[in-house]
Amino acid sequence: MAHIAIDARIINSSTGRYVERLLHYLQTIDADNHYSVLVRKKDRDYWHPTNPNFTVRVADFDNYSLDEQTKFKHLLDDLQPDLVHFCMPQQPVTYQGKTVTTFHDLTLIKTYNSDKNWLIFHLKQLVGKYVFRRVAKQSDHIIAISQHTKNELQAFAPVSDDKISVIYEAGETTSGTERLLALPFQKFLLYVGQQSDYKNIRRLGDAHQQLLKAHPNLGLVLAGKKTAASKKNEQYFESKHYKNIHFTDFIPDDQLNWLYAHAEAYIFPSLMEGFGLPGLEAMAHNLPVISSNTTCLPEIYGEAAAYFDPLNVADMTTTIDAVVSHDATKKRLVAAGQSQIKKYSWEKMAQETLTVYEAVLKNSPVQS
Repeated sequence: MAHIAIDARIINSSTGRYVERLLHYLQTIDADNHYSVLVRKKDRDYWHPTNPNFTVRVADFDNYSLDEQTKFKHLLDDLQPDLVHFCMPQQPVTYQGKTVTTFHDLTLIKTYNSDKNWLIFHLKQLVGKYVFRRVAKQSDHIIAISQHTKNELQAFAPVSDDKISVIYEAGETTSGTERLLALPFQKFLLYVGQQSDYKNIRRLGDAHQQLLKAHPNLGLVLAGKKTAASKKNEQYFESKHYKNIHFTDFIPDDQLNWLYAHAEAYIFPSLMEGFGLPGLEAMAHNLPVISSNTTCLPEIYGEAAAYFDPLNVADMTTTIDAVVSHDATKKRLVAAGQSQIKKYSWEKMAQETLTVYEAVLKNSPVQS
């Protein structure tokens, strides 16, 4: 029996799905170890354990902050866990206990988001590069969520193959459907998620406007909470007098499910991803996926997506048109998507992660 701390400070974020599903399934497969789940103060009641071996504790420290390096370390020293799983690379770099770290991607050190303060962002990027290298060196084991992320990390920092495991995420649906009111069109393309620059939303908007020549009533729904980045995209489209583009702002899962159920296709134009979870979730909703051909996306989606060059608006336009104009192509992609999602399982992810914990606790190699 061991005491394992899980740094879940990101549980209520876009990457938090990984943490929430990990905790959910660890509770069902591990009745022996004791877990301290560390969350921000605002998220104290966000996740409720059902296994008495799991306890939620507050660790209210900002990422890449001085408090993270000092006060968070003191909290961990006082807690004295046998192992800490940091679900993101940000962590106290002087912590000396056994650690497992999950790397989702290297977006922070490879991109710049124009909605951020230039100086602050680049200072954070410099800190991030130092932390990533230090963490890669000192973690007892590293989890990468795709082979692409593993390759990127190994190109950035010297990490041997026996120190890093690829453990895939999964896609699944939630129950319940409620119509999203006031959409100004009947047929629409769907994108779900944040809209940072590397998500490539403006080129998607450009492609959509080209599609209106052949599909004048086709809409584009951009679902997700309105942030500084999405508001800039909205202003950009308005300045261009673009038509039939709808920003939803935050919507609950039942309304999101309605969008998945009624969209013509899911479009994923991103320039950089570590796994590409939204596309798998779209497949789980029987929605054809049309995706960027970059980074990890062909690895994760396989033959279950139609691919385009995300830097080429004409190629994006042609690829989307080839899908939405042909029912046979849509049906083929939906069927392939149903086969593809069966390759992934959140429960398997949790089991493989637990295997990593047990190996690190025993100072033994992780069996792949």
